[in-house]
Amino acid sequence: MVTVTNLGLTAVLTALCLASALPPKIGTTRMGHGENRPSLGRGGRVTFKQARHPTGHHFNGARSVYRTYLKYAVPVPEDLVRAVAHTDALNSAAEEDKRRRGATGSAPAVPIDERFDIAYVTPVTIGTPPQTLMLDFDTGSSDLWVFSSHMPPFQVRGQEIYTPDESSTARLLEGHTWSIMYGDGSASRGNVYVDTFAVGGLTVLNQAVQTAQQVSASFTSATNIDGLVGLGFSTLNTVRPESQLTFFDNAKASLDNPVFTADLKYMAAGTYDFGFIDRAKYTGEITYVPIDPDPGYWIFTSSGYAVGASSNFSATPIIGIADTGTSLVYLPTAVLTAYYRQVQGATNSRSYGGYVFPCDSALPSFTFGVGEERFTIPASYIRYAPVTEGSATCFGGLQSSSELGINIWGDVALKAAFVVFDSRSPPRIGWAKKPLVE
Repeated sequence: MVTVTNLGLTAVLTALCLASALPPKIGTTRMGHGENRPSLGRGGRVTFKQARHPTGHHFNGARSVYRTYLKYAVPVPEDLVRAVAHTDALNSAAEEDKRRRGATGSAPAVPIDERFDIAYVTPVTIGTPPQTLMLDFDTGSSDLWVFSSHMPPFQVRGQEIYTPDESSTARLLEGHTWSIMYGDGSASRGNVYVDTFAVGGLTVLNQAVQTAQQVSASFTSATNIDGLVGLGFSTLNTVRPESQLTFFDNAKASLDNPVFTADLKYMAAGTYDFGFIDRAKYTGEITYVPIDPDPGYWIFTSSGYAVGASSNFSATPIIGIADTGTSLVYLPTAVLTAYYRQVQGATNSRSYGGYVFPCDSALPSFTFGVGEERFTIPASYIRYAPVTEGSATCFGGLQSSSELGINIWGDVALKAAFVVFDSRSPPRIGWAKKPLVE
């Protein structure tokens, strides 16, 4: 059995044919320009309330998978590109059909994300006076970048923007730029300011804020996400010529403990806590396993899996990224085959870009191991969403990592547990059980 504790992460990933899928490590961890002085409301600890990201767009499972490929800079398969277009066309046709029928009546206007947990955002403020944006806290990246006044208007579709010229504390980092390239050839890029960054009761002075000058179409279409707060390790930060520290790395010296926790919820807002572990949010004990911070992700080894409540546990190590910024879970083909063979009518659909099944099919739960502990993802989390509005076919919350090249434990798994990201040396990740809503 190969474990992260026995080999360096790069060697492990190479042995599993995963290393080539990871973006290269860029730059080195540096303090940046100017002093980064965090201040806390009190006691070196703070809680950030999440809000679920409303968009008004119909769910498109293929597009969710497509965005994951772009995020990890993996070339997008042609079948997946066609699946995105196919599902978008079906949703457009459904909307046109509604308009033709001229239906009348009254119904609650529920944003689609309120049903499908597509993303979570947290309100932050930047600058003086403060400008409020809704940002996605993302453990799968290390850039704090935002929509800005430097972007062309056609790339902004309802997002709030950061305007550095309206902040008395903003200062341009001369000669510094950032660029994130994606598998389809698109990019998000811009310049870099330092400014006051605040969330909850926590303020960091002179935080590097990467202001977008151009974003890829996938970000433009996410109309209520104004940017990202990367919570990976600072070695992944893409600012050049001198990489910058993440918000967490700048803040943690003033925290009671250099940790943060994610308590994502099913069909509800959750919280991020920084500097402390709230005992009221979990049951039992926290199970910790090691993290290798090279190349900069929160990568751990799951000890195996089981399908359904009655099946035997398969002690098959699964190396993967704990990623709050990815909606779904991506696992090896053998694991997916073991799961979906127990779902009547399930198929890996080229038309819809992933595993789908009749929405009324009975689904088993899915259990994964962390050390000796077991965590169960309820079937309701895996019945993720209809492939199009009103469809009787549903898109699965578990999808294949075979072409993506790296396993990812996204929100479908993370909201089934209380998760601790501990940056002390050596870094580790902790998982604990909590009451679940199904």
